[in-house]
Order: sequence, then structure tokens, then C-alpha cells
Amino acid sequence: MYNNLGNQTGMQGPTTNPPPNPFGNAFYGAGSGLIRGGLGAYGEKFLGSSSEFMQSNISRYFSNPQYYFQVNDQYVRNKLKVILFPFLHRGHWTRITEPVGGRLSYKPPIYDINAPDLYIPFMAFGTYVVIAGFSFGLLGKFTPEVLSLQLTRGLAGWFMQVLLLKGLLYSLGSGEAPLLDMVSYGGYAFTGLSLTMLARLCWSYSYYFLMPWMSLCMGVFLVKTMKRVLFTEMRSYEKHSSRQHYLLLFMAIAQFPLFFWLGKVAAG
Repeated sequence: MYNNLGNQTGMQGPTTNPPPNPFGNAFYGAGSGLIRGGLGAYGEKFLGSSSEFMQSNISRYFSNPQYYFQVNDQYVRNKLKVILFPFLHRGHWTRITEPVGGRLSYKPPIYDINAPDLYIPFMAFGTYVVIAGFSFGLLGKFTPEVLSLQLTRGLAGWFMQVLLLKGLLYSLGSGEAPLLDMVSYGGYAFTGLSLTMLARLCWSYSYYFLMPWMSLCMGVFLVKTMKRVLFTEMRSYEKHSSRQHYLLLFMAIAQFPLFFWLGKVAAG
């Protein structure tokens, strides 16, 4: 259904470098060299890496933060379809690699629908906060303090999601995945949340079937993604491990209370 890249049909990567992204420029400047140097020196220590493949990718991500913002309109549309309707994604879930400096490295999002990005999570989170403020305004309860509390709630939920994903990988002995990848995957939850909150403004009863649906879709998306990380990227997935299946199921179920907690916006 969705156009993928590489060996899949559709979305063919451009032959030239993508235009500069304004988000990525924020990572460069007077202190950018020091930041990149520090991340390169300590990235492996904090994130863990047991393979040259992961070392290469971790080094690439932190030496080039623009990686997570190399997106275009087609990628955003297709990625939203995968997040909101993972059941209909007929392509594979693995990421596309390319040789860089004699090593294999992952292609950026603009070339690969399965690559993590930070553009969609940041935009979705901003939308989440804006809709929350609008909802409070309709109820006559809007104050800067209330909006600040909602912002804090959203950040706390995002943080818990990242902890959940990293904890899952560590529990299964695969903690090498870059932290920014987990931040990206955790932030995708705000796409479904924003859509649900927006629909509730139009029809309040839509909340009661959209919220469980979005929770389920996010759970399926994360299970598919984490299985790929374990099996393809970390190469430590055991197909018949009951422990892995239970942990993945727990991660999917955890999306329901998390979504309902973050969705308590208009209730004030």
C-alpha cells in the first residue's frame, strides 16, 4: 500500500543531496564542533555498541544530526500512514543500508520509509500542545499555568515512552540502539493523540473509539519496529523466546494507559 524505497516500488530516492533543512542548521554554529566531538566520544559509552555496524551508525547519527530531519512531503505522508494504519503496511519493516566509508550504514528517512525521524515527532508534539490549549479555551479553563502543566505532562509521557523502549531492549540484551532512534519512535505517539484530540473537538463521543484504536495502532507499530530492531539491527532476536513475546506484548498494552493519560486534555 505504501511506497517504500530501495527494492520496494514507489518513492525513489533523489539522485542529488536533499536541500538544507532549517531544523538541522540549529545543530551547527560556533559550538557545533565541540558538541559533535563530545557526542562522538561518549555516544558509544552511554548507548552501548557491540558491533561495527552499530558503531558506524551511532557515529554517523551524532556527527550528522541532520540525519533525522532529512524528510520530504512524500516521506511524511507515507510515514503517517504507517504509524496510523500499521495493519495496512504491505511493505517490509527493515531499513535500507548503503556502503559508507567501507561500512554499511542506514539510509536517511528521505530514502527509507522505515527510518526514524524527528521531524514528525516534534511537529506532532507541537500540535498536541496547541490542540490542548485550544481545548482548555473552549472549556473556559485556559491559563498559562494549565498549558504549562499539559506541556510537562506531554514531555513526561514522551520520556516514559523512551524509557519503556530502551528498557525493553536492555531486558532482551540489545541496548545498542541509538537513543535518538528511541526518541523518534516514542514521539510518534503524538500523531495519534493529536488526531484523537482534534476529532474530540468536533464530536466528543469520537474519543471513546478513536483513543483505543490509536493506542492499538501505536502498539502494533512499536511491536513491528522493535522486532525489526532486535532481529535485523541488533541481530539478537530469538524467534521462539517466550520472554521476548511477553515483553513485546507488555509494551503494546502499555500504550493504552499512556494514551489515555496523555489524552486527558479537554477534561481539565
